[in-house]
Amino acid sequence: MAVLDKIVIANRGEIALRILRACQAMGIKTVAVHSTVDRNLKHVALADESVCIGPVPSAESYLNIPAIIAATEVTDAVAVHPGYGFLAENADFAERIEESGFIFIGPRPETIRLMGDKVSAIAAMKKAGVPCVPGSDGPLSEDLQESITVARKIGYPVIIKAAAGGGGRGMRVVHTEAHLANALQLTRQEAQGAFGDETVYMEKYLENPRHIEIQVLSDQHGNAIHLGERDCSTQRRHQKVIEEAPGVGITDKQREKIGKICTDACKRIGYRGAGTFEFLFDDGQFYFIEMNTRIQVEHPVTERITGVDLVREQILIAAGARLSYKQDNIQFRGHAIECRINAEDPDNFMPCPGTIDDFHAPGGPGIRMDSHIYDGYRVPPNYDSMIAKIIAHGENRSAALARMRVALDELVLQGIKTNVPLHKWLLSDPGFLKGGFNIHYLEKRLAEREVD
Repeated sequence: MAVLDKIVIANRGEIALRILRACQAMGIKTVAVHSTVDRNLKHVALADESVCIGPVPSAESYLNIPAIIAATEVTDAVAVHPGYGFLAENADFAERIEESGFIFIGPRPETIRLMGDKVSAIAAMKKAGVPCVPGSDGPLSEDLQESITVARKIGYPVIIKAAAGGGGRGMRVVHTEAHLANALQLTRQEAQGAFGDETVYMEKYLENPRHIEIQVLSDQHGNAIHLGERDCSTQRRHQKVIEEAPGVGITDKQREKIGKICTDACKRIGYRGAGTFEFLFDDGQFYFIEMNTRIQVEHPVTERITGVDLVREQILIAAGARLSYKQDNIQFRGHAIECRINAEDPDNFMPCPGTIDDFHAPGGPGIRMDSHIYDGYRVPPNYDSMIAKIIAHGENRSAALARMRVALDELVLQGIKTNVPLHKWLLSDPGFLKGGFNIHYLEKRLAEREVD
């Protein structure tokens, strides 16, 4: 097993601090790389060493592969943890790290490449026996008539998706054949502009599904386990707002079945590290949509109900260790809910950067807050607006919700606008309290609230 005595944290914000804390608990030294505007981040102050890798724009700092590799070299680090976002799912980055003689804390480059292309990912999952949404079984050609034939076979409505897409971008729903040609053209243009690849494919559009994802861990020795599901159906414009585990109404039998399917798929593709299989769940059936080959923003809810430190496991797996757990060791206890706190206007969702004048984190039984902010911290306008995550755990969903309400009331965060009022409103909404709603629920309720 390799000795990971010093790790470069190639990220910023709350996930960088989360990784640093895991390293500290394991006795591993850390190197924080940062842009010029981020020199005052909490993890930068707490790391054993820090290296400025470029100016504010992400392309010149957090996406600057040569700069990150240079920082790894000059600090004599042995591994790089990419966190989520930025370069976390960039196969070229993982490849360059390994070619430079360092360890990439994540899957192999070829696995990232396979799962990063939605068309190849779906093909691989079908071969592995993972249920997929009925679709084009590959990229669509330029021949419009062929696409019309595919759409008729699938049945309207269909959704056109960018093969290299993600984060809710590069997709368009088509309800009638008359709109298919224009949708194809627009999606190809958007895909080329956003991802540099105009390849698109087609799937059946499930009108009222839930978004259920399965957390997995897999080592390089052929072992794989799942840690149950998370329900991420509370979304706005395909961006998750609240996540929870377990999913309301998901039975032990369903969990065991889909979990085994996912772990078998991990073994088949030689997966290494932490990963998440994302599914649309409709009428009791799971349909694979993509795999995230990294740690997820919402990983704490899984940690709270299983007791497994997912970041620690990532690091151990990257060092060559066997999984610390067998499937029989994983027990699910209670219910956990996570609210993403964003620096944004709660009414129009516009980002609201600025200086935090007063900050007090909530506490108490079952409450965890992952955040890099502090009194006097200035939220820059240059990066994602998420500044914190509050996680509430209880013996059941009602208990977790009650604790989350208390935590949101206790949170003090002044100087900037945040989406805390949105979370408070949601946690009193009858439909949300009932659970088991679909991915369109939040946007529908927001539209109704606007009318009222």
